[in-house]
Amino acid sequence: MLNIIIALAVGLITGTVQFFLLFKFVNNVTGDGIGKKTLLFALTQFLFPFAVLIICAFLLPDNLLWVGIGIAAALIVFAVVRFIRVSKTTGGK
Repeated sequence: MLNIIIALAVGLITGTVQFFLLFKFVNNVTGDGIGKKTLLFALTQFLFPFAVLIICAFLLPDNLLWVGIGIAAALIVFAVVRFIRVSKTTGGK
């Protein structure tokens, strides 16, 4: 049971970091265009979940599913919260 909780926590943390990397990437692309900083965010955002999943595949192979569930849950929750926050500030437009 403890392994499942640890795997879920790793997934939630990974999903949270991935969301903020994706958010920074999108802001840089829409604001500054594509530069070195933007490419760094893109590369990090792309490779970070793979690195975490590979590490977890070796350390927690039986609970890899829970890591994936945590990543997906964090991405969905933060995306919905961000959407609601932006909707309220822009008046629903």
